[in-house]
Amino acid sequence: MRLSALSLFCFALGVLLAGCETESSGIQRARLLQRSAITREPPGNYFIGRRYYNSYYKFWGYIRSPGQPWATSQLVMLNEKQKLAPDREINQIGVDDNCEYRLYGHFTGDKVYEPASNHQYPEFLLERYELIDRNPPSIFPPGARLQSTEIAKPEN
Repeated sequence: MRLSALSLFCFALGVLLAGCETESSGIQRARLLQRSAITREPPGNYFIGRRYYNSYYKFWGYIRSPGQPWATSQLVMLNEKQKLAPDREINQIGVDDNCEYRLYGHFTGDKVYEPASNHQYPEFLLERYELIDRNPPSIFPPGARLQSTEIAKPEN
């Protein structure tokens, strides 16, 4: 009986560990594909934005230049004088968390104070946007978004 229980435990542990290894390699593969796609982005007068919704803060998300890795992106405050943010346009704040967009507009050169984080963030004047992907691979290290008051930083 003991041998049977030990065998069952070892089998279950092996299945669990094999599942973890597959997920890890799957994540690694997705990140490699994402990096490859970023290097193939054509240069142009646009930016790539990733919505990063956190109910504690009022920033919009991360914006980077085409062809540049997410580690170079900036967390921004969005100026919506010309165009409303995608989620605000449909009056469903945060519904587009983690969505990726092609953004047209420019950095104003101003910094905007965000009181909950007690930081200033660059201001981006949004002129228009195009949805690229509703469910892109994560740009954050594993587990980085677990703390709701923690601000995650992109790694790739």
